[in-house]
Amino acid sequence: MKKTSAKLAVAGVLLAALALGGLLAGPSLGEFALRLWYPRQFAQVVSREAAEFRLPEDLVYAVIRAESGFDERASSRAQAKGLMQLTDDTFLWMAEEYPPENGGGDVFDVNDNVHCGCALLRRLLDHYGDLRLALAAYNAGIGNVDCWLEDPSLSPDGAQLKRIPFPETAAYVEKVEKYQGVYQKLYSES
Repeated sequence: MKKTSAKLAVAGVLLAALALGGLLAGPSLGEFALRLWYPRQFAQVVSREAAEFRLPEDLVYAVIRAESGFDERASSRAQAKGLMQLTDDTFLWMAEEYPPENGGGDVFDVNDNVHCGCALLRRLLDHYGDLRLALAAYNAGIGNVDCWLEDPSLSPDGAQLKRIPFPETAAYVEKVEKYQGVYQKLYSES
């Protein structure tokens, strides 16, 4: 863990130096640094699955960056796994509802994980009709968001939240929205 933290710290310092150099040398170097910090790894998979589930690619990249930092072997304390950090139950649910092309048996397989993560995002967007609610449910679960919408102190109209009561979930939604905005700006011309 120390080694990984040290590598991340060095990478952060290098990227910050590149970004500062970009400010001094011009927009192309700064954009280059930002593209290193906001990569589009697994582009073929993301493009295919985003298209299949009618999702903006920049949203999928933003979720992957927020969830795993593009580490396909990532695993959380809550036992969420892979690029899009799906629990085994959620992965199996989505794989059953929307079977991946290759059979979909491995939560750590990039193709299967992104397929099931995009299926979940689409399902949540269809269920709520609102990106912020869908992202909150992706992080905290459908049951929590549905309960929040029933609480008049959190949702006066039962359709929108005036605040998200879990600080981690509120921060997650903000982070994904910020990342999506960066991806939109960085790659809008590509």
